[in-house]
Amino acid sequence: MTPRDASDDSRWSDLERPPLNAAALRRGLLREGGLWRAVDIVQQTGSTNTDLVDLATAGKAAEGSVLVAEEQTAGRGRLDRNWTAPPRSGLFFSVLLNPAEVPLPRWGWLPLLTGVAVATGLSRAAGVDTALKWPNDLLVTVGGEERKAGGILAERAGDAGVVIGVGINVTLRADELPVPQAGSLALAGAVSTDRDPLLRGILRSLEDWYGRWRAAAGDPLVSELQETYAAGCATLGRVVRAELPGDRSITGEAVAIDGDGRLVLATEEGVQEPVGAGDIVHLRPA
Repeated sequence: MTPRDASDDSRWSDLERPPLNAAALRRGLLREGGLWRAVDIVQQTGSTNTDLVDLATAGKAAEGSVLVAEEQTAGRGRLDRNWTAPPRSGLFFSVLLNPAEVPLPRWGWLPLLTGVAVATGLSRAAGVDTALKWPNDLLVTVGGEERKAGGILAERAGDAGVVIGVGINVTLRADELPVPQAGSLALAGAVSTDRDPLLRGILRSLEDWYGRWRAAAGDPLVSELQETYAAGCATLGRVVRAELPGDRSITGEAVAIDGDGRLVLATEEGVQEPVGAGDIVHLRPA
């Protein structure tokens, strides 16, 4: 699908959900020596991740490119799950990074780094408490219950690039939620649901964390990423079930995030088993 430019759409066609202001975002984010080099907004596309991966692979996008969609018709989460929401009801964007200074084995920290950056940015800009579910979900509290309000998906783009996609439910109402376990910033009592400052806050936070991590050659201890992620991770301290590839599962208490970004489970057999990929189900509150 060919993206349509958001500038073609009237800013006043939906007063409750106004479009993002591309010019203002560029003024606030693009600066000499900064990470962000381009911010493009399209009205509708299938997936910003797919589009940006294609552009990067074709050599038409550089590190620091940001692609935002007002609506995604084929957004993807982990395990090929669909991510859909009404137009302008959330933030749906992808960024292109090229961490050349970082050894390849440490690139697995990028989704966790993005989670920390998103949670930090939203806490400041939206005034809402957020938590991270390993490895890539953003949780908010709605009516005393944890709900998923966002997710992160990282994909390789050629030999040197990584595209990271972020989807966040901002103004979804209860009757618009795709599943009962979903939530939104508005339902969690955010003090602001203005998407322009929310996006600026997230991208500034991501620039800060990415810069620290890259300067430390991806070392999660030196950059303080491992400690910060663990402090905000709602999965730690809980009994969880890890559903793994090959129809295998492990149940145990999530006790740590190791140096490779894996979730460490302490099983009833007394074994500590690291999980690097899989679907995590929280079985007991922390």
